[in-house]
Amino acid sequence: MSLRVLLPLLLTASVATAQKIHAHNDYAQPKPFVAAYEQRADFIEADIWLQGDKLVVSHEKPAGNAPTLDSLYIKPISKLFNQYKTKVSPDRDYTFGLVVDVKDSPADILPKLIALLQENLASFNRTANTKAIQVIVSGNRPKIENYLDYPLLIQFDGRPSEVYDEETLQRVAMISDNFRLYSRWDGMGDIPDADREKLKRVIKRAHSDNKPIRFWAIPDTPNAWKQLKKLGIDIINTDKVAEAVQAMR
Repeated sequence: MSLRVLLPLLLTASVATAQKIHAHNDYAQPKPFVAAYEQRADFIEADIWLQGDKLVVSHEKPAGNAPTLDSLYIKPISKLFNQYKTKVSPDRDYTFGLVVDVKDSPADILPKLIALLQENLASFNRTANTKAIQVIVSGNRPKIENYLDYPLLIQFDGRPSEVYDEETLQRVAMISDNFRLYSRWDGMGDIPDADREKLKRVIKRAHSDNKPIRFWAIPDTPNAWKQLKKLGIDIINTDKVAEAVQAMR
């Protein structure tokens, strides 16, 4: 086989095996951060609220004391960078995105988030260190026209329905959407043909902008993960990180 024929096959094989895993609602797991980190998840998600002057982690608006983003994620990550110097683990190439799903007003939360990251620049400044943790703002995000007002310490979780100019697109880390807007498939058998075509269109659009795509609210089963991977979905959103890693990598 000639090199001209072999090279595309090798590149295709490489892309096909590079499945990324998103630890959905990681803070709700028995071992927040630790379990997803041990499984080398590519994205780790935390829902954040403003409680007093602190950023806290909770699915619903917290009524009492809730764990802080600092205690569950920022401090453990910084401790690992102190241990391994310029990286988060002994694995040479491992890093991940910390996805903060903003539940309160971004105008109130983002200044506090940025201040927290600036206190831990060695761990979160990917401009200076490609192995630093990239923080990605999801949920309640600022207006698109304001993305460029924020420092490079944060990027944003985009949507297929949004339009970005070329400069703003550089601040979008990924494209995400609700799977249920495209399909009611329950993960059994095959994805219906009509749903598959709808999903292919939105995947193609994200890829045309050189962005990976993720869907939340997918059927969280091995059969669904594998079919969605085959369809071209770059990031598998799951509450079952260990099981997904075993099935997909």
